[in-house]
Amino acid sequence: MSSRVLPIIRKEFIHIRRDFRTLVIVFAMPVFMLLMYGYAINMEIQNIDLAALDHSKSPASAELVRAFQGSRFFTVNYFNGGESEVETLFQQRAVKIVLIIPHDFAQALAAPIPVTVQMLIDAGDSNTAQSIQNYANAVLQNYNAGRGLVTPLDVRATIQYNPTLKSSYFFVPGLVAIILMMISALLTSITIAREKETGTMEQILVSPVRPQEIIIGKVVPYILLAFLDGIIVLLVARFWFEVPIVGNLLLILAGCLLFVFVALAFGLLISTRAATQQVAMMSALVGTLLPTIMLSGFIFPISAMPKPLQFVTYIVPARYFLPVIRGVMLKGNTLEHVWISVCVLAFMGLFFLMVSAKKFKMTLEV
Repeated sequence: MSSRVLPIIRKEFIHIRRDFRTLVIVFAMPVFMLLMYGYAINMEIQNIDLAALDHSKSPASAELVRAFQGSRFFTVNYFNGGESEVETLFQQRAVKIVLIIPHDFAQALAAPIPVTVQMLIDAGDSNTAQSIQNYANAVLQNYNAGRGLVTPLDVRATIQYNPTLKSSYFFVPGLVAIILMMISALLTSITIAREKETGTMEQILVSPVRPQEIIIGKVVPYILLAFLDGIIVLLVARFWFEVPIVGNLLLILAGCLLFVFVALAFGLLISTRAATQQVAMMSALVGTLLPTIMLSGFIFPISAMPKPLQFVTYIVPARYFLPVIRGVMLKGNTLEHVWISVCVLAFMGLFFLMVSAKKFKMTLEV
């Protein structure tokens, strides 16, 4: 069997070397996508425009404004107009939050009475408004602690696994799943379709090679290339975005290799059914990119989805890879914690590969 498979593997490597588009997909696109999405998909809100309406004009109120100026989330400007003009600031999108400090602010701080500070927040985007409110409350809490004031509830929270609350810690490992799924499926989706389109399928038909051997011979080169992609993407994630790798690196690489196998097998299944390379590539993009982004838990939690969509997520491979890559990288999970996801991925890969071989055999008989 190996004597018949090795020539197919060599043939695929020759195709890859001569096909400039494939080389671009393999080496340039993953890094470009990781850099682009790594910076574009960012849930941290910074440089929030804040207008400070200081009626007190006291050292205490100036200190409160400086507390917001010292935060990396806010860009503070004093507003000298009246409260009746605040609405105009929101309508002109000049600010996202207005801080109104009352006349008796300094006196209230000196007396044992509650101090009232009003915050007006633009809630056109409810998620953004909630984040702004959390950031502002954190600044006020630090201000109270710095002055030795007693707050109604002493909350002491410890942030685990991501103490600096960098969104890149959450999104970049997820981007590894998206990039590997899309690139790997693209690579193999054009293999058999290319043979049909270029007219070399007839040569394969008359060769003494079984369909299973053709499938294996076409998958092996792309497993190596896609796994190399995975290593490159992990290096960029670790040293460019500074995402920590807490867990076992070998387990991460093994998980990436298994996920690559699943994605390549899925792309090969598409290739057996597509008549042209263009149709195969479009099918691979639609079948991998949207489900991986929308239905894997990459951005939206699966538990928050409607029940019908939650059932659909069970057939999305990235749903099982994300707990592996995120859990091992950020939490130090071991195989004991992720073995169910690993087993499901292995089953999916074998299933796609067997169906591909069966569909390819049916094509031979036509």
